[in-house]
Amino acid sequence: MLDFAIFAVTFVIILVGAVLYLYPSSRRASGIPGLNPTDEKDGNLQDIVNRGSLHEFLVSLHQDFGSVASFWFGARPVVSLGSVKQLQQHINPNHTTDSFETMLKSLLSYQSGTGGGASETVIRKKMYESAINNTLKNNFPFMLKLVDELVAKWRSFPEDQHTPLCAHLLGLAMKTVTQLALGERFKDDAEVIFFRKNHDAIWSEIGKGYLDGSLEKSSSRKGHYEKALSEMESVLLSIAKERRAQRKQAVFVDTLLQSNLTDRQIMEDCMVFTLAGSVITANLCIWALYFLSSSEDIQDKLYQELEDVVGSDPISLDKIPQLRYCQQVLNETVRTAKLTPVAARLQEVEGKVDQHVIPKETLVIYALGVVLQDADTWSTPYRFDPDRFEDESARKSFCLLGFSGNQTCPELRFAYTVASVLLSTVVRQLKLHRLKGHVAEVRSELVSTPKDETWITVSRRSS
Repeated sequence: MLDFAIFAVTFVIILVGAVLYLYPSSRRASGIPGLNPTDEKDGNLQDIVNRGSLHEFLVSLHQDFGSVASFWFGARPVVSLGSVKQLQQHINPNHTTDSFETMLKSLLSYQSGTGGGASETVIRKKMYESAINNTLKNNFPFMLKLVDELVAKWRSFPEDQHTPLCAHLLGLAMKTVTQLALGERFKDDAEVIFFRKNHDAIWSEIGKGYLDGSLEKSSSRKGHYEKALSEMESVLLSIAKERRAQRKQAVFVDTLLQSNLTDRQIMEDCMVFTLAGSVITANLCIWALYFLSSSEDIQDKLYQELEDVVGSDPISLDKIPQLRYCQQVLNETVRTAKLTPVAARLQEVEGKVDQHVIPKETLVIYALGVVLQDADTWSTPYRFDPDRFEDESARKSFCLLGFSGNQTCPELRFAYTVASVLLSTVVRQLKLHRLKGHVAEVRSELVSTPKDETWITVSRRSS
């Protein structure tokens, strides 16, 4: 994931109609091929809505106009880049903020930094990442316990019983994230259910309501969203107060409480981690098991790696980096599912891609969902093939897109750890089977999720 700096604020402002300067309908962004605005006020917003998602709109845009194309958000020209080659040319680094953190905090009307400039922002980012890393180290046995409980439940199913991946894995993600982020209060299922109710209300509007402007047009939906956000913030603030008094040092919020952050800043960081961490973790796990269910050979290859590296012992945190093929499976899951299909930056200085000049302050979108299935970059791009990541060029392309390496968002790193524990436990005990005729369709929003419940069956693996 690449840096969204300033993008989300601009995005929301435009979509809710706060910035409505008129551009002549015949102009394109700096002469770059693309769409003219179809509406004087909204630009190409209705075209995006008609396509169903920004990702689907970008697929069509790049098919029609090539890998560098333009369109309009309201009255603002936007440039979209749809190939690795063009992304390599767009050198406009800003690594002081994290893409998902910046995006979510902007959509939630939070401050993305501490207000003390770039150095303070870097410190806060490092603190956030350190809190997640400490949480994983301190609570790895608990994470393993939750996964073991789920797999034991699946082992008890008759072999022809359909297993609902979305319901079970979203539940696993919610339990894992809430307890690792906020502590033992969320051992109470009622607390998790309350959290999930508000989480779903907030996420559904962030993922969709802001895109089509419908949130602002419905007072009842907006009221429901604002109530859920207020309730969630109150819970997070009360937890921070409780944990500060207890002086514990076990979970995510405890690390933040040892810093100089205000209670408000701690609440905001907890909101981002619990919102993004739950959704990214759940969907990485869902898609990984769904894709694995289509290939017994891939499952067997992963099983053999687990036998070689882990043996009969439970997976441990220090063994996960040694599971190279498991990493390839998860990388290919992110690629095939287009887990996060869009990123963006505001052009800080005038830039150039190919022969096209990109003026300062132009919004530049990285059409990651397009790039992740570009046939010039990935052979047989619609095929789930973890072996492609044995190729150094594939790994470099993946890293360039921000899905691996130092620029990977902390929530995705957390999700990779949970998914590695899940895969190592499931594959050593069970075989996964795709239901005949069942194909999971992708709903591409901020994070790609299945449109409907996704089902598989499981059988016990022979010793």
